[in-house]
Amino acid sequence: MPSMNPDGFAISKEGQCDTIHGRHNARRYDLNRNFPDFFKVNTKQIQPETEAVKEWISKIQFVLSGSLHGGALVASYPFDNTPNAIFQTYAHSPSISPDDDVFRHLSLVYSNNHAKMSRGVSCKSGSPRFENGITNGAAWYPLTGGMQDYNYLWHGCMEITLEISCCKYPPAHELPKYWQDNKQSLIKYLAEVHRGAHGFVMDENGNPVERAAIRVKGRDVSYHTTKYGEFWRILLPGTYRVDISAEGYLPQEVEFIVIDNHPTLLNITLHSAKESGLNHSTVKILDPVTTSTTKPGNDGTIIFPED
Repeated sequence: MPSMNPDGFAISKEGQCDTIHGRHNARRYDLNRNFPDFFKVNTKQIQPETEAVKEWISKIQFVLSGSLHGGALVASYPFDNTPNAIFQTYAHSPSISPDDDVFRHLSLVYSNNHAKMSRGVSCKSGSPRFENGITNGAAWYPLTGGMQDYNYLWHGCMEITLEISCCKYPPAHELPKYWQDNKQSLIKYLAEVHRGAHGFVMDENGNPVERAAIRVKGRDVSYHTTKYGEFWRILLPGTYRVDISAEGYLPQEVEFIVIDNHPTLLNITLHSAKESGLNHSTVKILDPVTTSTTKPGNDGTIIFPED
């Protein structure tokens, strides 16, 4: 998507580095505060641009995303928002997602392959320095209605926010330099989509099972299969257990291994609950090569809904 905010871009001024002019759409809404939020009800009127992006994401099973911004030099990862008790103190505390290890890894992949980002240099006096060029979003500053949290929790798309220039609207003649600074980062980041596990969920007759819920143990965010039964799950090397469930089928629990240099192929067959007398089954796969609304708990942890 070339630009989520064409209204703002149209009124922005080339060469203006420290400005919010152009941040909002024509109706004066900040679109990166306009998405549904699971920590806090977002009462802002939904904008046409936001609706268009939500519809787009709902139709295509995106796996990995990077949202390019200007005004800083850092890779920022979920969560952007935080439980109200913390938000109200304005404390710059991390808000940790179930996939924090993966998000930190993805952010470091981008930062370490960037020409300057990993140095953690402050853009200007008084601006924060970011160790290794990455930050948890809420640790930087918490916000409600951000797109990266929405993509992750509503659609299983792992998105980080990439602030790639200290100048908000750099001069056009500097664009080749920004391309060179970010080229390797973009390529390496996109390649991370092949990390982890992927496969198909089918029934006994080989038909795809659509909207089957894929939930990795200890990572309470559900991913869902496409209409073709496909799924993708970015994970770091290790041994995992995953629950696969779908309406009308017996659930499966699968153990599998993820290695560093090759995605794990994981094809699952679900059996009809109506036609089968089988109990809950457990499958162990050890060869990785061959083959809603959530709410904060009382202790500040995140409670995700059952499917």
